[in-house]
Amino acid sequence: MAKAQVGLQLYTLRDLTEKDLLGTLGKVAEIGYKAVEFAGFFGHSAAEVKRALDDNGLTAPSAHVPLNFEEPEKLESDLQRQIEFAKEIGLEYVVTPWYPMPEQPSEEDLAKFTGVVERACELVTSAGLKYGYHNHDFEFKQVGGRTIMDHLLERIPAERMIAEFDLGWIHVAGYKPVDYINQYAGRVPLAHFKDFGNGRRDTEIGRGTVDFESVLHVADEAGIEYMIVEQEEFANSSLESAAICLEFFKERGLA
Repeated sequence: MAKAQVGLQLYTLRDLTEKDLLGTLGKVAEIGYKAVEFAGFFGHSAAEVKRALDDNGLTAPSAHVPLNFEEPEKLESDLQRQIEFAKEIGLEYVVTPWYPMPEQPSEEDLAKFTGVVERACELVTSAGLKYGYHNHDFEFKQVGGRTIMDHLLERIPAERMIAEFDLGWIHVAGYKPVDYINQYAGRVPLAHFKDFGNGRRDTEIGRGTVDFESVLHVADEAGIEYMIVEQEEFANSSLESAAICLEFFKERGLA
């Protein structure tokens, strides 16, 4: 199996991408990343985005595509447009980044959540793409003695949906990231590397408390194809933090 590529979730550079997505792709390549995961396209055409990827030698396996929960009647049509856009760029995965779960989820909430994700999965996979769900910490609350994430992955089979585990949020939820990677080995081609320092404040990879080393030890065997950096809070600039995160992987011969 080929070595996993290190990528950057472009939400990390949202202060730059919303002003100049195409130019930001060049900056990402300059600091040494080989792959990106999109979080919005900011009015650019698929042809423009694809050209910028090619010009900068970047691959893009996936994009985070939020579902339209504010206008449920438009959820499917909006997602369908995003699917066509993803196909034009050449993406492999369309990932739902979150779902508005209540503070105290019930069996009814779980059933509604699963139903929405199932429908999104159907639309994506019927178009020839692969579908994934990205977790935060709330999917690790329990309903009926099991985590919401476990329920979801049991109810929607592996051949229809991948898990894009966010290792940092699994840690914040009180679980060991490596345990979930091992439990769902072969189902996690995309993994988010997000580090946390104090509480819910995130930081550069390797400067916080998340145990990434144990995950790296099993990454190849577990089938991780892309290790995707994401960060939301910065001491200086988002681009500087992205470069520091990449050094973590370079020091281990992974980038």
